[in-house]
Amino acid sequence: MSLNRKVVIFSLSLLPMMVSSGMIYSVLPIFLFEELGANRIQVGMLFTIAATTGALTSIMLGRLSDRFGRKPLILLSQILFALVMLIYSTINYYLYAIPIHILEGFAWATIGVASPALLADIAKKSERGEAMGVYNTVWSLGWVIGPTFGGFLAEVFGFRHMLRISFLMILIGLTLTSFAFMTEITEIKTEKSKNE
Repeated sequence: MSLNRKVVIFSLSLLPMMVSSGMIYSVLPIFLFEELGANRIQVGMLFTIAATTGALTSIMLGRLSDRFGRKPLILLSQILFALVMLIYSTINYYLYAIPIHILEGFAWATIGVASPALLADIAKKSERGEAMGVYNTVWSLGWVIGPTFGGFLAEVFGFRHMLRISFLMILIGLTLTSFAFMTEITEIKTEKSKNE
């Protein structure tokens, strides 16, 4: 598998999570305000909690990525995002969202540290800029699709069903990422066998 194909497959496996994040960040404040009883300041506070968590944990997560590898952290982040969506769909008061936003901030920091590091690992030095360009294109595509798609789902099916659909989408992405990693491991083993 060529570098470009590896980068594209890995990036596309994260697309469901990127679409879900676009859905959540555009529509979730309305859900917090209309259904969970948060005022405007409290909505801002919840998103600040998530951002603060990411800021406080990013360096530690970078060290864990160096020690244990990028792939376990990438899979962990998708699992955590899926849990965030599922748990969010069950709560009925904004204060219950505080631990969810802590978890979300941790998950964002995890994917933010591990994914670019993995791209740097699999890309040749002369191709790292292109690899990041592919990754950022897919990331942006998720944010192009997510807000309108999330708004549509929330309008037609309600916020909680939107969150549950997002949960299922992330599980699909998790399956694709796991498959991509397993395929790469199989190819490495096959290549080693041929060289022996």
